[in-house]
Amino acid sequence: MAELDISKATPTDLNIRSYSTGSHSLEYSEGDEVFVDFPMSKEYLGYYKKYGQLKKAIDTLWIYVVGKGFDADPYTNLTLEYLRGVGEDTFQNLMWNMGVTSMIIGDAFAEIIREKDYSGRDRLINLKPISPERMRVVYGKNGLIKRYEQVRWNKDTGKPEPFKKFKPENIFHMSNDRIGDEQKGTSVIECCKWTIDAIEEARRDYRIVLHRNVVPVRIIEVDTDDITKRNKFMSEYKDAIKKGEVLVIPKGTVQIQQDTINIQDPINWIQSLENYFYLAVGIPKVIASPDALSEGASKIGYLIFEPIYTFRQVLLEQDLWQQLGLKVKFNRPASLQDNIQQNEQKNTSQIGFQPKETSKANIERE
Repeated sequence: MAELDISKATPTDLNIRSYSTGSHSLEYSEGDEVFVDFPMSKEYLGYYKKYGQLKKAIDTLWIYVVGKGFDADPYTNLTLEYLRGVGEDTFQNLMWNMGVTSMIIGDAFAEIIREKDYSGRDRLINLKPISPERMRVVYGKNGLIKRYEQVRWNKDTGKPEPFKKFKPENIFHMSNDRIGDEQKGTSVIECCKWTIDAIEEARRDYRIVLHRNVVPVRIIEVDTDDITKRNKFMSEYKDAIKKGEVLVIPKGTVQIQQDTINIQDPINWIQSLENYFYLAVGIPKVIASPDALSEGASKIGYLIFEPIYTFRQVLLEQDLWQQLGLKVKFNRPASLQDNIQQNEQKNTSQIGFQPKETSKANIERE
């Protein structure tokens, strides 16, 4: 008779844990020379290249920043027209490239190339982008940038080795969302990586489920333990499924049972993740998916987006002035603010933004 002793019970470990956000300190080091590299560049570029929604969200944000062109004085315009990057770039393309790269990696770099003009002054003739994975920022003991280094990764040691050095004034440097005394910018992928992984996992799992509608999971009982006969049947069964044919077998030799699996529709889960993802990148979902929302919600989403891309325009203009001495003003895309006010004046029953409220969001620049 079995021994039934309650004291012999063993608890299970279901691994249920309360969620807690881990602490994070800003990356900062002190010393005579502090080397700041970008070892996550390849991983972040992989996410950008392989995840279409992330790529288009970042691309679209910077299309809004630089896509409508710019205004500058004649001399500055002439200078910018001659910028060719690696050979066939334009100024707008270079700025879009730098902005997108800074959001992917956290920082973006371009070599500033100058030559002497007829009066002996340095004149800007080109900006040549350099991938952050091949760049290093060197800080001095005063906490300021001492120099930049272009590096090669040693295959034997797995460490970067410098082969070209630049003075700070010879590198155009953009940092994304750098706070405090951080020594490098923040990649948007860092905060939405988990969400991207979860979306892709859900999609791949659902793809398998859809395939199982064509070839369901089955349990097959074969009336033989002969390995040769069993393998032959498996081959015939696989070939029949592949060709969509009927497999005829002797009665009583095989019993097939279909394993029915109930799968929860993942669409709501994926959509909730996508909503969070667009918030993390900083672009409303309506900008990337115009059919996703109603017309009213789309207009409000666009209105909220205006100060986001305008802020990035201002930061880029300030970088160009401080680092290159170029006074450039990027043109803003069309605003919906006036359109919303006119619609509310025509429709007195509409409840939404009133003129005095939308005026607070006025982000026109002089």
